[in-house]
Amino acid sequence: MEIFRAGSTPSGKGSADWFTGTVRIDPMFNPAAPERLQGAHVAFEPGARTAWHTHPLGQTLIITSGVGRVQREGGPIEEVRPGDVVWFAPEEKHWHGASPVNAMTHIALQEVKDGKVVTWMEHVSAEQYGA
Repeated sequence: MEIFRAGSTPSGKGSADWFTGTVRIDPMFNPAAPERLQGAHVAFEPGARTAWHTHPLGQTLIITSGVGRVQREGGPIEEVRPGDVVWFAPEEKHWHGASPVNAMTHIALQEVKDGKVVTWMEHVSAEQYGA
């Protein structure tokens, strides 16, 4: 058994290479061989969002507070609220973040495949975001 203590890993700022706006990432746990599940608590200020991206084995988001937006490529923008769970399939291009006027936090769960957990792509434009 291993206990991952809250606050044992420092918070980090979401990189401007992969995020628009103010984003804080609090790692929860990272895989140690042979495990491959990774988790983080992510907080988005109003208007903040990820860039478009994919995950080799998919991603699950558990919305914990606020009001957010999620979208898969070719689909509509969906509003999400606390208690909602979002599943993105493996290699499904998508983005997620806060609404324009409300912050949003979620727990992000994804698995590592061959040392890779995410492929980052272009930023979500203001027009795509619907601001």
